Amino acid sequence: MTLHRALRYVAYAILPAELALLGCLLAGVTLPRPLVFAAEAGVALSLAVEAAGLLLLYRRGGVGAVKDVVPEPVRRLVGHEVRVLASLALWPARHRFGVRPGIDQAFGHARGQTAPLLGLTFVCAAETCGLAMLLRPWPVAHHVVLAVDVYTLALVLGMHAASVTRPHVLSPGELRIRHGAHRDLRIPLERIASVRDERRYAHEAVDGVLNVTVAARTSLTLELSEPVIDAGLLGKRRAVTTVRLHADEPAELLAALRDRLPRAHADVGRTVTRA
Repeated sequence: MTLHRALRYVAYAILPAELALLGCLLAGVTLPRPLVFAAEAGVALSLAVEAAGLLLLYRRGGVGAVKDVVPEPVRRLVGHEVRVLASLALWPARHRFGVRPGIDQAFGHARGQTAPLLGLTFVCAAETCGLAMLLRPWPVAHHVVLAVDVYTLALVLGMHAASVTRPHVLSPGELRIRHGAHRDLRIPLERIASVRDERRYAHEAVDGVLNVTVAARTSLTLELSEPVIDAGLLGKRRAVTTVRLHADEPAELLAALRDRLPRAHADVGRTVTRA
């Protein structure tokens, strides 16, 4: 039996047992303390074994060996949450990730979503406080729900922080289109055939078209001479030849692209507004 299969069997055995134990505790079932201790010790042991196994695989085969064990959707989800939580630390420092001073130009895109996300943050905070008061007579449920609510609140704030700290970036050779911590599309400037100021508030799903919306709207449309590959949150890839994106200051991004794009093949168009 390979180490890969052994780790997978351990996870398959521990996870259902842990979920069953959690369900019993939330339902108010009184369980013997030795059973609870044994279950938690088993979870801790399985995590330690998996961590040691991943470290061993990394030492033997590098990052490629770890990728063979951990499915891509899991890696991408974990990476996304790490980036979201890290953005909470970068946000107060006004740090812009991936922007080189004096070389790159940054264009924000988070202004339109500030009000909705802050409203959602307020709702999550109110729910956290309300459930914390209601569940105080049931300590297990109180602590579990409180931990989930606090983590959810951190994720909501982190999503906005990720959008603020990860703006669109125009560098000498490429345009980097980002949306929070889950999308980072690099488009070489020589592949941009045309760009136009086009305000859209409705976006149908069309093959080859990528809509990077903020508050359900986009303000610029790029037409590409060659397709680029876009990767979704879980790793699904598709070729796109048209990209619609939003910027807080679309006129400034349009002017910057006008200066950077080769005149021989780029057409900078007029403003078009579509509902």
